[in-house]
Amino acid sequence: MSITELHGGSTPEPLTPADAPAPAARRTPAWAAFLLRLHFYAGVLVAPFLFVAALTGLAYTVTPQLDRVVYGDVLTAAPGGPPKSLAEQVAAARAAHPEGTVAAVLPGTDGATTRVVFAQPDLGDREHTVYVDPHTATVEGQLTTWFDSTPVTTWLDDLHRNLHLGDLGRHYSEIAASWLWLLVGGGVVLWWRRRGAARTRVRHLLVPDLSARRGVRRTRAWHATTGVWLAVGLLFLSATGLTWSRYAGGHFGSALDALRAGTPEISTSLTGAPPSGGGEHQHGGATAGPADPATFDRVLAAATGAGLAGPMRISPAEEPGDAWTVAQTDNTWPVARDRIAVDPVSGTVTDRSDFADWPLLAQLSALGVQAHMGVLFGLVNQVLLAALALGLLCVVVWGYRMWWQRRPTRADRRAAVGAPPARGGLRGLPWWALLPGLALTVAVGWALPWFGGPLLAFVVVDVVLGALARRRRRAAPVSPAPAGG
Repeated sequence: MSITELHGGSTPEPLTPADAPAPAARRTPAWAAFLLRLHFYAGVLVAPFLFVAALTGLAYTVTPQLDRVVYGDVLTAAPGGPPKSLAEQVAAARAAHPEGTVAAVLPGTDGATTRVVFAQPDLGDREHTVYVDPHTATVEGQLTTWFDSTPVTTWLDDLHRNLHLGDLGRHYSEIAASWLWLLVGGGVVLWWRRRGAARTRVRHLLVPDLSARRGVRRTRAWHATTGVWLAVGLLFLSATGLTWSRYAGGHFGSALDALRAGTPEISTSLTGAPPSGGGEHQHGGATAGPADPATFDRVLAAATGAGLAGPMRISPAEEPGDAWTVAQTDNTWPVARDRIAVDPVSGTVTDRSDFADWPLLAQLSALGVQAHMGVLFGLVNQVLLAALALGLLCVVVWGYRMWWQRRPTRADRRAAVGAPPARGGLRGLPWWALLPGLALTVAVGWALPWFGGPLLAFVVVDVVLGALARRRRRAAPVSPAPAGG
């Protein structure tokens, strides 16, 4: 839900002395009234998306452990002697999987099997990966993978991203990420305003006030204080999730390109007329042909000589006459993400891109994605993400509980849930605040379409309904005052 209470608009349950307002309560500013009403409706309507995103994200945090349990026999290799050549390992994988073309080879390191990835047109964006023991060149198994992810990880990733509904399902996660920052930031602001004297604000922000034994005040204390503790992490998840969402992510990528701050590309172009042989496509040939397995050893030697180490991905050229690429794939801090292009015939490094030389925004974006996926800091990263997901689930449940606890309970005004805060905040804003606020809202709405569109719809509908309600009140006949007394 939201970080603040969902209150106002109707007669609540009878207040206890602890819930009673201060005698000289200050009048709520117009901006705070509008933010509170927007916060309430965003919480009620967006909370289901947040709940699902938190639940599926919680499941995704344990994928490394699930992979080891389910696929440990194919992902790990028994200790042995010196590794066999990549040529032998690729030949063994090719014998076990004669169809398709070799799209990449990931040499086994630190007890992992070597992964030989095969691409086939009928697999779409999926691939077949053959796992080979690097010490014996024995094939340990084969899996259908997606960007090197196992079937279990791929299934949970799709569940979190799109609920297995394809592009249509991606809207749900973008809605959640687009509104999460407003719910968190707005909730913290509103909770700060409620804390009274400045000297007590920090304590009440971080420590739940449990003086009320039951009721909405106690629920609100857990709801709001937990939200404050989670605020930084939730804002991070919102920002990083948006970077690869469908629409906002596209705008983010365009902005990086415009600023020349995106991930640098490396050139795979080779000049001259290269001789044949040495690529998934013939080096310089007119038609594609099978890669010479020995070329993988030549390219790996060039990468090692260029200073690349640890987990790597060797990718044959996509076009005849192009260089092969080698990329480090260690996403654990400190990351190793350097990349080179190698002439597969001569073994010469023709281009290079080091992570340390990437633009700052590109570096932050790459690190943010890995942290969002629970990879950057290993087990600590997983635990933190799991705590954020569990905390967000609790905040959502407490928010809906407050909505129910604030329901009118009088016999003549009974309702299932509490009413929203009173409208009218926009009308109270000065014109000089409306103009820049409108420009800022339009800009943010363009960058985040699943924020801007629903926000515009909310404002328009709320203004129309408010105008109709005022018209009905003016048209209603006034009852004469009773005589007497």
